[in-house]
Amino acid sequence: MPLFGKRKQLESQLAEQARQIDELKSQIGNLTFQSMDSSEFFGSLATASGATVSPESSKRSSAVYACMRLIAGAISLLPLPVYERSATGRQRADHDVWWLLNEQPFPAMTSAAFWDWIICSMLLRGDGLAQIIRKPNGAVEGFMPLPRESVVIEKRGHLLAYYVDAGDRKYGLAQDDVLHFPGFGFNGLRGESVISYAARQSIGTALSADEFAAGYFARGAAPSVAVSFPQGVSPTKEQMQALREQFDEVYGGVKKAHGTMVLPNGGKLEPVTLTAEDSQLLETRKFQVIDIARAFGVPPHMIGETSASTSWGTGIEQMSIAFVRYTLGPYLTRIEQELNRKLWPRSTKYFVEFNREGLLAGDSKTEAEYLAKALGGPGSQGWMTINEVRKIKNLPPIDGGDKIITAGSNPATGA
Repeated sequence: MPLFGKRKQLESQLAEQARQIDELKSQIGNLTFQSMDSSEFFGSLATASGATVSPESSKRSSAVYACMRLIAGAISLLPLPVYERSATGRQRADHDVWWLLNEQPFPAMTSAAFWDWIICSMLLRGDGLAQIIRKPNGAVEGFMPLPRESVVIEKRGHLLAYYVDAGDRKYGLAQDDVLHFPGFGFNGLRGESVISYAARQSIGTALSADEFAAGYFARGAAPSVAVSFPQGVSPTKEQMQALREQFDEVYGGVKKAHGTMVLPNGGKLEPVTLTAEDSQLLETRKFQVIDIARAFGVPPHMIGETSASTSWGTGIEQMSIAFVRYTLGPYLTRIEQELNRKLWPRSTKYFVEFNREGLLAGDSKTEAEYLAKALGGPGSQGWMTINEVRKIKNLPPIDGGDKIITAGSNPATGA
């Protein structure tokens, strides 16, 4: 089918979708807000270790916090330019949406804080949601984050409806007025939370191990003990209580771990529990870090666990490329597709795409070699101009720097 025919077909499909969205808006306007189903809230999840895991409590695990900080922080660093399709490919566009995506999407936060919030919501609750604030003429004015636990999502035909409980008011939104960034495992309504599925037991074990270790050292890093006496010597209840109080007073806490205790009648202290080393506390905590990193798709060495071998390549450059490609890539693609279909639903002219080059850049020597090849020169064909390279390095353009250097030409003059 010719390109013109494909475009007309796409425009027809978009027009039909717009009609369905308008119909859904009308239905939402006539609905009374129903009370939220408790299943929409994300409470505590019981684990086999005895610890309860929730979106908030899971962040007390250093491994979970590090994974979230790494993924969200890396994505918030990436520029998100707006492009315009042209007859020769694409070019950067000067569009108002750029400011919202890269500087300030909402009056109360910067774009970095906004993307941090969205990604953390995707990881912990399965979905990152934001309301598209529009001007009276329909133009996009901003993006307001929506707490996932305050939104009920329902399916109406082939479209989604969002019911928001803002505390002082309740209202409904059609899907074209909500940016919905689902996590892995989207089922048509919601994505899957990492902590609810893959990392639930590991986080519970990690929290329990942290609590056990804290209690262990709070007791002076000493095991529970029993007091034994020679055959025939039996202390009274008052004596036993006094011995307990004496032991707690001498050994109760790290600062008292080296006190001296006096036992009458030849009494002896005998340990009755395993030490932290015997119970493999350290090994347990180390394994949970690796297991949590696996659930989040993060290489353990990037959150400080360097004891295990890595198959993410050798050298910082190769590991960074693997991280961007396999960990960040799926999140970036979901965000790009959702923005493109919601910001320009009736146009194929504009689109956004993360600039991944910032995270893929190698060391100075590698980057210099790459840019030298991109410029071309004797015996090689260039694919970048001098001004394009200068723009990457945040340098101003120069006169005559917009020519591609062909094989055999002089790189200094471009002739």
